[in-house]
Amino acid sequence: MTPPLDLQQALAGLLGDARLVAEPLPGTDLRLWLIDGNNMHRAFSPEETRRILHEPPYWSFCWASGLAMARYFAEQPHWVQGKRILDFGAGSGIAGIAALKHGALEVVACDLDPLALAACRANAQLNDVELGYSADFFAEADRFDLILVADVLYDRANLPLLDQFLSRGREALVADSRVRDFRHPLYQRIEMLEALTLPDLAEPEEFRHVSLYHARRA
Repeated sequence: MTPPLDLQQALAGLLGDARLVAEPLPGTDLRLWLIDGNNMHRAFSPEETRRILHEPPYWSFCWASGLAMARYFAEQPHWVQGKRILDFGAGSGIAGIAALKHGALEVVACDLDPLALAACRANAQLNDVELGYSADFFAEADRFDLILVADVLYDRANLPLLDQFLSRGREALVADSRVRDFRHPLYQRIEMLEALTLPDLAEPEEFRHVSLYHARRA
């Protein structure tokens, strides 16, 4: 299967020998276009490291929290069935695609990065679903039943976003493996999930424990 040309070219611009492959996700019936980890067992050059840090290709990984959320919807589809959903910071689109597969009425993938939205389109096609797309969360109307947020709180500087998610949706589900101990009056931790990032980045064990938080607008 040939990867999407625009995504492959963008990835090659960062890492000359990197390639995208359609990978099945363990514990799901989904596939994503992901960076081929089997082809990247080498040290990055200083220039590659600079490019990756300046413009990381988040969309070419399935991060642990997104995978955990996808598996959760398979086990608990009532969270998404019949709902209008916005997937905030969608990245590869994994959470939104899983929501559609398990009965969501509509999913809008929202990301600032045009390449992430292109990845969402390619991955939606790969999984035979149709997403909507948005590059500006605050341009969206307050019309969603649920806001999905996976792997966005990797930096505590992003915690103020917790106050914004419920401005566009009645409920929010937040999955994160890095900032797991935040305190917010509207958010309650409801589950602890297990997953890993694909391709495997050999992250510390602690990053395989994903906290799932729920909030409902008062």
